[in-house]
Amino acid sequence: MSESDQTPAPSTGADYRRGPFREGERIQLTDPKGRMHTITLTPGKQFHTHRGHIKHDDLIGSPDAVTVTNTAGVEYLAVRPLLSDYVMSMPRGAAVVYPKDAGQIVTMADIFPGARVVEAGVGSGALSMSLLRAVGEDGRLYSFERREDFAAIAAGNAREFFGVDHPAWSITVGDLVEALPQTVESGTIDRVVLDMLAPWECLDVVHEALAPGGVLICYVATATQLSRVAEAARDHGGFTEPNAWESLVRGWHLEGLAVRPEHRMHAHTGFLISTRRLADGVAAPLVKRRPAKGAYGDDGAPASAPEPTPDDAWTPEAVGERPVSDKKMRKLVRSFENTPTAQALAGDDTARAPESAGPAGSDAASVAQASAGSAADAETSVAAEPDAAAENAEAPVATDQD
Repeated sequence: MSESDQTPAPSTGADYRRGPFREGERIQLTDPKGRMHTITLTPGKQFHTHRGHIKHDDLIGSPDAVTVTNTAGVEYLAVRPLLSDYVMSMPRGAAVVYPKDAGQIVTMADIFPGARVVEAGVGSGALSMSLLRAVGEDGRLYSFERREDFAAIAAGNAREFFGVDHPAWSITVGDLVEALPQTVESGTIDRVVLDMLAPWECLDVVHEALAPGGVLICYVATATQLSRVAEAARDHGGFTEPNAWESLVRGWHLEGLAVRPEHRMHAHTGFLISTRRLADGVAAPLVKRRPAKGAYGDDGAPASAPEPTPDDAWTPEAVGERPVSDKKMRKLVRSFENTPTAQALAGDDTARAPESAGPAGSDAASVAQASAGSAADAETSVAAEPDAAAENAEAPVATDQD
């Protein structure tokens, strides 16, 4: 057997992460003050700031991690953006799952190579890319999104990052409760990730799809959502006692002897809550904890809880989601139609678009259109984001020009 026969095929997108900079590739420029700019390399174009410009042609063909000096003598570091950098600068319609949370989801939900994963609430595709990297070509990611424009933006962002449409990914546009039973067989899913307004409304179909021992992890924005997911999982009876947490990441300033915490940080973005599916016919063990004062009445029964929030009150606006205009969404969707990657794939018959998740065992060439109308629609939840204007208040004006 020859050496070439023994060499495994590279993973999807691996070749796109190596070698010299290519035409149509997004790269990241960092100026002396640490400000980052993401540009798409296009022959004949220039990257402009009020402090001079850089020709794209000077970067095309250069190795990764080089420095380039603009016409005003300002030196920039040019690198391929890491996935964590890419998701923070890519086009977006919905709020993205921050890298700190995506890393926790992949690890705490044990997303392994070859896993069959269901994701509801695709948003702009940030979490989808982390999940696709984790499951690999031998796994499967079934994504559900009730908004067709969000699904198109997510597919475009992933295509630009991987360089091709990932073969393990399928996107269904529609309601998770209605579409999931038609897409996967009962007990065949290893992990479920829900990023939506009302995950508690999907517990029955999730329980049916998960294999015994499978993990459900939910990403929610508010404490009220967190509490309701936990109580619903307990009341369902088919899941283990849920665990909940959040992560706060604070960078450090490193300059000579001035080693101290940064003044700004990524604090609360969302809560994570996880649980596991019990085998059929098994009841969750009774959790014994020392009760807090007031948690139980004199007769040992739980103290009366506040009236539950009506289902129709759970709207994106109610949990603080910033509305996105239809005009912006149409512009973002169109922006992916004529990118160099899209044009290259249009002429490549070997590149596959993300398949639709139809009935188990079936394939389709386009994003599936499922009905979207129930309150359990897979909606992207809202996560607190830093004020973009504040982030860029000191950044120089940058443009790409012909």
